Amino acid sequence: MKEKIEINGEAIYLRKLFGEDTDSPIDVFSLLHNNGDLTIVLYPMSNRVSGMCIRDGNNKIICINSTSTYGRQRFTIAHELYHLFFHKDFKSIVCSKDIEAQKDLQEKEADLFASYFLAPYEALTSFIKNKLKKEKQTLHVDDIVKIEQHYGLSRQATLWRLVNDGYITQEKANTMKTGIISSAIRLGFDDKLYRPLPEDKQHITFGKYIKLAEELKDKELISTGKYEEIMLEGFRGDIIYGLNPPENYD
Repeated sequence: MKEKIEINGEAIYLRKLFGEDTDSPIDVFSLLHNNGDLTIVLYPMSNRVSGMCIRDGNNKIICINSTSTYGRQRFTIAHELYHLFFHKDFKSIVCSKDIEAQKDLQEKEADLFASYFLAPYEALTSFIKNKLKKEKQTLHVDDIVKIEQHYGLSRQATLWRLVNDGYITQEKANTMKTGIISSAIRLGFDDKLYRPLPEDKQHITFGKYIKLAEELKDKELISTGKYEEIMLEGFRGDIIYGLNPPENYD
C-alpha cells in the first residue's frame, strides 16, 4: 500500500487539477458537474454498498447510493475519483459502505484518498490546532461535530480519520457513534449532512450523459422520441416534462 504522504499528495494534486486550493472545504458535487468527462448517477442501492464507478475509454461514470447520508455521498464521490484518476486496468468497481471493514489495498487507498481530498492532512491539522485550539487526545464530541461540519464529512469518515491520524483512540471513537444528529443540532448546525436526499431526488443523472443527449437532439441525430427515451432512462423526466419549480430572479 502507498504511504499516507503519497496519497495526501495525490489528493492535493487532484484538488489543484480541479482548480481548488489545498485548504478550503470543497463542494465535490460542483466539481463533478463541471468536469465534461463525468456522468453522475444517484440511485438507491444495498445498504452494504456506498457506490461504484465505471470507466470505458474517455467515459467515466460515478454511481452513488442515494440512500446514504449526504456526508457519506461526498466521501463516496472522492473515493470513486481515486479509482478513476489513479487506478488502472479496471472497467467497474463496486465499493463497500463500511470504511472500517477489511478491504483490499486499492479500496484502503481510495478511502484514505477520499479523506485527504475532502480534508487534506495539513488543513485538518491546522483546523484542529488553530481553530479548535486542541491537541491530540483532547477532542470532545463538540469538536468532532465542528470538524465534520467544516469539511462535510460523515461521522463514520470523521472518526475513522481521527483514529487513523492518532487524534482519538478507537475506544473513544466508539462512544461517538450514536446521537449524531442531536450532537450537531444542539450546537446550532443543520442536520443535512447526516441525512439522505429526499426520496424524490434519489433517482437522477447529471453530467456527460445529459450533455450528449442534448447535443444529439440539437444536431437532429436522434428523434424526439429517442431523446425522451434517453432522458427518462436517466431519470430526467423533469427535463422532458418541465417539472422544475418556479424560478425567482432575485
